[in-house]
Amino acid sequence: MMLKQLFFLVIVTTSAFAQYAGFNPDTVKAGKWDMGKMWTFEKPPVDYFAQTYNFRPSEEWFTKVRKAALRFGGGCTASFISEDGLIMTNHHCARNIVFKGQKDGEDFLKDGFYAGDESNERRIPDLFIEQLIYIEDVTEKINEALLTAKTDEERVEIKKAKSEELVNEAESKNPGLDFQVVPLYNGGRHSLYGYKKYDDVRLVFAPDLRTAKMGGDYDNFTYPRYGLDCMFFRAYENGKPITTEDYFGWSEKGADEGEAVFVIGNPGSTSRINTIAQMEFERDFQNLPIVEWLGDLYKIIEEQVLDGNTENYKMIAELYSIGNGLKVYDGIYKGLNDPYLIARKNDFEKNFKSAVLSNPKLKAKYGHIWAEVAEGREKLKPIARELFGYNFNRRYIPELFRVASTLVTIAETKKSDPNKYSESKLDSLAGTFFPSTMNLESQRRYLQVQVNLILRNLGNNKELINMLFADKTGSDARDHLLSTSKLMDKNYRDALLKGSPDDVLNSDDPVIKFILTAKKKFMEYGKINKEILQRDAINNSLLGEALFEVYGESIPPDATFTLRINDGVVKGYDYNGTTAPVKTTFYGVLDRYHSFGKKFPFNLPKIWENLPKEFDLSTPLNFITTNDIIGGNSGSPMINKDGKIVGLVFDGNIESLTADFIYTDEANRAIAVHSQGMVEAISDLYGAKKLATEILKGRR
Repeated sequence: MMLKQLFFLVIVTTSAFAQYAGFNPDTVKAGKWDMGKMWTFEKPPVDYFAQTYNFRPSEEWFTKVRKAALRFGGGCTASFISEDGLIMTNHHCARNIVFKGQKDGEDFLKDGFYAGDESNERRIPDLFIEQLIYIEDVTEKINEALLTAKTDEERVEIKKAKSEELVNEAESKNPGLDFQVVPLYNGGRHSLYGYKKYDDVRLVFAPDLRTAKMGGDYDNFTYPRYGLDCMFFRAYENGKPITTEDYFGWSEKGADEGEAVFVIGNPGSTSRINTIAQMEFERDFQNLPIVEWLGDLYKIIEEQVLDGNTENYKMIAELYSIGNGLKVYDGIYKGLNDPYLIARKNDFEKNFKSAVLSNPKLKAKYGHIWAEVAEGREKLKPIARELFGYNFNRRYIPELFRVASTLVTIAETKKSDPNKYSESKLDSLAGTFFPSTMNLESQRRYLQVQVNLILRNLGNNKELINMLFADKTGSDARDHLLSTSKLMDKNYRDALLKGSPDDVLNSDDPVIKFILTAKKKFMEYGKINKEILQRDAINNSLLGEALFEVYGESIPPDATFTLRINDGVVKGYDYNGTTAPVKTTFYGVLDRYHSFGKKFPFNLPKIWENLPKEFDLSTPLNFITTNDIIGGNSGSPMINKDGKIVGLVFDGNIESLTADFIYTDEANRAIAVHSQGMVEAISDLYGAKKLATEILKGRR
């Protein structure tokens, strides 16, 4: 599990279980739904739905809602909501790409967008949606192929080859569909999924960023909330809007308190099946370093926004993304430090292990897993922090480190292939990768983040720290590095680029020496890491098999960014000495606006200063439910028993952010935009009445 991808942004933060203070960990029991409710469409829990909600969905019902739900852009969920291919998803799922549809003088984040008619719907390059059409359980086919494997390496290779064979066979029989083999239960089970892909997706409507994300990052992962976090697109094929029978109808009234609701979406990833050893390792050696790094990064971008850039909506969107990721990892980290939650996970693991070890057949096959996984974590602990310190995120890397990394890569290539780069090619690379000037103030900010990361994670390497910073810390370390590295000088950079590769590989520049050291360390530790990861892949798969053997389909598999259905009810919760209402209204938007003096990030566009008379501020805007969601569920349709849209999932509350490793329903809530609120805003605030009519009727 270690070192799969150290730097990435996501999406989920703080555990709020202080009410359990003073408990005895030995008496804590695992909850019935600790492993969650992310049911697959292969085997939905029909009997459970019938017993719990007096609702037994038909096979036709499941097929309809499955085909109406979509994967959106590789990271979110969406849905068809009209027969003319109208698509609904979250504003935050597309706010970083809709600028690709802008014309000169337009700013969709600042001003919003409404096409008005088909001719003005804007194609967004590189955006696509995927519709799940085909499902087949291929577990037995893969397991049969694995019978010939004699080593861990062979198991990995055979599984990969068999999966490719199944995909190729399916695609030859089903032209027009893209297939993938999806591991469920960590690879204990496997399904073959076939998707229809639409890559002509056009923007129809987007509210402005300020209304979509009222309160900005300050109100992120909170409740009560007041965000119109929605965006509407249309799927085209052969230059025309598609026609489909697979779409959700619309509920004008939404859902009542206590009513059962269902979320159809693509939860990204969870790690609820993980062992206690894996969770403790993640807490101390993965999440904490990421929290520290994102905290520094957030601070410098926030400073830039507040320093005269509160109208720079691209920078603001970047700040929100960083803030989202920070709260996600911080929440998971704090949750993994919550003794009550860990006690619940301990009880589950104890019962699970007991069931395996008490059965001779299961013990022989699976009894070794927990000890082997723990042993692997112990081997990784001495190198984990060091590897993090040598790593860097290319999106936020300081120019000094990016330039040094590029120079080293080119020098190593020139060393092995002297004819690889012509003079003109090197000139082109210099123009592409080496800026003619560097913004010193920006460099100082981003460099400080990198310096802090190195000092925190490599501080025990005295020789390295002295070489880079002369044993200085903080801003003094940063300034020392800036003064001793020559890479700020363009002439020096160009000379290294065009000179002998040995000039780079033997350079005494501290940043280049750091990059060279990092490459050596990754090679040195890579052997250890690869060996453990290979064994982990097998043990994690066996762990999933064991879980399925013991509990069957009563426990759903961890999230895999594939389609799931989960159930919940509209329900409030107690917090901060008060009770959260199940819904909020547009009045709350104005309250936040005026209470914070109309200042960023609670500022609103001018339309809120002179509201249309027909706009009803008492209309429900956001509401909460007990549904089990995670990152990837953003944009998921929330439906009632009739299969009609009652809401659009866009977030979880702060108590939900431990959902990566445990689902709880005491205060964990999904937050959705209300079906009434969306239509009210679209029709009577923004005046997009034609779109509102299509949403309500399901056709243009």
